[in-house]
Amino acid sequence: MSTPDIDTLAATAAALRERVDVLHGYVDPEKLRARVDELETAMQADDFWDDPQSASRVSAEHAAVRDRLEEINGIGQEVADLVDLVDVARGEGDDADGEFLAEIDDGLSRIAATLERLEEARLFSGEHDGGDAIVSINAGEGGTDAQDWAEMLLRMYLRWAEARGFTSDIKEQQEGTEAGLKSVTFTVSGASAYGLLSAERGVHRLVRLSPFDSAHRRQTSFAAVDVGPLVSDDVEVEIEDKDLRIDTYRASGAGGQHVNKTESAIRITHLPTGIVVQCQNERSQTQNRATAMSMLRSRLVQHELQIREEEAARARGESMTIGFGSQIRSYVIHPYTMVKDLRTGHEVGNAQSVLDGDLDAFIRAELERRAQAAAG
Repeated sequence: MSTPDIDTLAATAAALRERVDVLHGYVDPEKLRARVDELETAMQADDFWDDPQSASRVSAEHAAVRDRLEEINGIGQEVADLVDLVDVARGEGDDADGEFLAEIDDGLSRIAATLERLEEARLFSGEHDGGDAIVSINAGEGGTDAQDWAEMLLRMYLRWAEARGFTSDIKEQQEGTEAGLKSVTFTVSGASAYGLLSAERGVHRLVRLSPFDSAHRRQTSFAAVDVGPLVSDDVEVEIEDKDLRIDTYRASGAGGQHVNKTESAIRITHLPTGIVVQCQNERSQTQNRATAMSMLRSRLVQHELQIREEEAARARGESMTIGFGSQIRSYVIHPYTMVKDLRTGHEVGNAQSVLDGDLDAFIRAELERRAQAAAG
């Protein structure tokens, strides 16, 4: 491996320092510090734990804001330290140690990756963008291949979430007839999980040689991904009992000793919108019902947000390309390998890496596209 050039390292360090300055402009550390102080004051109140649910939310926000402040301040200091190290290396001239330069180069690369993630903050403007997400995947046209494709997408998102340090929890899944999944619903919890995953809403298309076709012919499969904000109970959502149809059924997958013995699974249909949610993974019908109602609240919030997005797009004179029924991305495994986003044009040749959860570049490109469309 060649020794990094000092001038190149210096230019990279200077560019990173400029990016940190810009970052501080829209993620104001002073405002974060003020929010941390405000939350700490609230947590010190004598009656803080009288409302455990509210206390839990405040504690979670405090931890998230504190960690973000420490990360923002920390990366600024790291860049300053590396700039100093570059100056030291420049002073040594031709005598600069190759390993020393390589360590600086590694540090700059690591900081660049961290900065890219922190810079995502400027792409979020929605009231729910900073919160958790609820994701549903439904197999579309393509029979068993489509059901297998739905399960592949689930694996892709779970791996992406794990790599980001997020937590995931499967709430309901319907097994495929022969393989894969007819549908699955899961939550993703982490900083800006909804803002990020909202870029994945739409229809995903897979082209490959079918492992379920005896002739091994090429098959095109479709699966639809829907993403909504996972809203807390204190968010007002009007739901009337007369608008609901509630059905019970026997759980079909893993879920404890009562599986296939009692009708513990719940399906709720919201009649005015046609939205259907179901839950079977909790231990009792009561828990499944509570989880399903929480899922319904989130889906109704997402329904309203989508209507607003469509109206805003029409006002800008553009067609909606992020709706639930629109094809957004193609994954080709045969006769060549490529993943291409049809909204942004972003593409990569390594399809397997994307299916293994390497989605950040696709998500970032779509968020940038939206931000530019909104600004224009």
